[in-house]
Amino acid sequence: MQEYVYYNPKGLDFPIDESILVTTSLQDSETFLFSNTDKIKSEVVLKEIDFYISNTKDNFSSKIQNIKKLYDIASIKFDYAQDVSYTQEVGNKLLLIGDVASCNSIKHYILADEFDLYQISEDMLENITGHIGNLEVSVNSKDIIVKLQVDQIIYFDAKEVATKQSGTLDPNILGQKECLEIVRKNISEYEYKKFTTYDKNICQYHERRGDICGKCVEVCPTVAIVKDETNKHLVFSQIDCHGCGGCISVCPSGALDYTSTNRDALYEISLMYKNHIPLIIPAKMDIQNIKLDLKEGVLPFMIDGEKFLHESSFLTLLQLSGSQVIFYTDFISKGSGDSIRILNDIYQKRYGKDAIIVAKDLDELKRALEEVSVIDDSYFNINQAGMKKREIFATRLENIVKSDDLGVVLTGEHIHYAHVRVDEAKCTLCLSCVGACNVNALWADSKTNELKLNPSVCTACGYCELSCPEKECLSIEKDVIKLNPSWFKSEVLAKDKLFACVECGKEFATVKAIEKVASKMIPIFADPIKERTLYCCEQCKPKVMMKDYVNQMKAGNI
Repeated sequence: MQEYVYYNPKGLDFPIDESILVTTSLQDSETFLFSNTDKIKSEVVLKEIDFYISNTKDNFSSKIQNIKKLYDIASIKFDYAQDVSYTQEVGNKLLLIGDVASCNSIKHYILADEFDLYQISEDMLENITGHIGNLEVSVNSKDIIVKLQVDQIIYFDAKEVATKQSGTLDPNILGQKECLEIVRKNISEYEYKKFTTYDKNICQYHERRGDICGKCVEVCPTVAIVKDETNKHLVFSQIDCHGCGGCISVCPSGALDYTSTNRDALYEISLMYKNHIPLIIPAKMDIQNIKLDLKEGVLPFMIDGEKFLHESSFLTLLQLSGSQVIFYTDFISKGSGDSIRILNDIYQKRYGKDAIIVAKDLDELKRALEEVSVIDDSYFNINQAGMKKREIFATRLENIVKSDDLGVVLTGEHIHYAHVRVDEAKCTLCLSCVGACNVNALWADSKTNELKLNPSVCTACGYCELSCPEKECLSIEKDVIKLNPSWFKSEVLAKDKLFACVECGKEFATVKAIEKVASKMIPIFADPIKERTLYCCEQCKPKVMMKDYVNQMKAGNI
């Protein structure tokens, strides 16, 4: 079975790769994986194909190769996708919320016995919880709270209480007929996808003593991610997720990834853009009727959610293409916006050009296409399999910096980098900070008894500072990236010698740790034997105490 099909009733006036079936008639009896139009039964519709064919200025040979490449890029994305589909049973219990006139107006389009219909005015609404197919509505009826179970809600001029969970539609935004069409379509089974994957082991919120992170919850427009404050866990509701990807771009450690285009998929796709100028276009953008000049070498890159791209994904695409990137979108998310600004600052310092040119409308896109160009000596490739988000960014950024000092770039409100400082005189190398760091920015070198820092992967979470038991010992210089070679190398923050047990000679703690404990306990003990135990390992402490006890017994002192 052929996976690729291209349909046009007029055909094509040039040949394309033989792996693509070109047809002038609709193929009703066959289903394909990838098609250029929804008129053909296919798993994925590639709007970028006709957009590219209609507008490109590539020569004949390049056009043939690039059409095949666009299908192959879609295939890579499809193969790597982890966006598993699920279904939710939805009954016909429908709640109308609004004034009498509004509710009556939509009833005009409802057939008799079509729904198990309920109706309340907005002033009766207390709260809505749950999700489509299982919504619980708290209704205040004469100061008595009644719980109403419904499947879907049509809410005129819906307030925030109803906009964060799935299953609520506002006819003042969508239109009354359109709302009813959606409600009817959802009955029986509602399909949704899992848009995020989550690694709790590097999450900066999971089971932390302090509330040091939660950016994903802050930017989520729904209740798809919420905090369990009691257990310090993130709770996910995939059915309520819109798939925008905003949580991905603000996640500092990379604990969240986008199932539709995860890190591995984006790397493989970026490889396809070598010697091309990437034009990123979110799927929501209408490009079917656009007429403009796609300058030679420009190749579209369609993405699903417009908010998931972050500094590591952008830099991967930039370096593997060796070019500036155009991002054609009418909305920039908080995380993506910070990432673009940071990368543009870095590229200006190294190359004298912006890394990413944002075009929010057609006029800006036309100007961007005139301005965009390849960037000499910017191509760089690494095998990033198994690398975390920060490691990828650090390795790629190090290649830009090389042996130079390009100064400092400030990070921002939603994307944070930092530099940890330690007062070595106060540090006892207890390594609480190392245990607190789950991205390995802080680590202990057991061979040299050193506390070390790799600042390039620090997320600025502050958990090390919260965990340090020594007063004013550890501090964090936040929101800074230092573009010099030392930023990417391990830096010694503190060092000490190991203390040997005075009884057996076993090394069991650092000298400063023992000295600190002794300075606090000796005035309390006022006993030479107890004092000696301060300098003993855990095996020798009881032996010394027992030996002294026996000697005291023999001497008749006890």
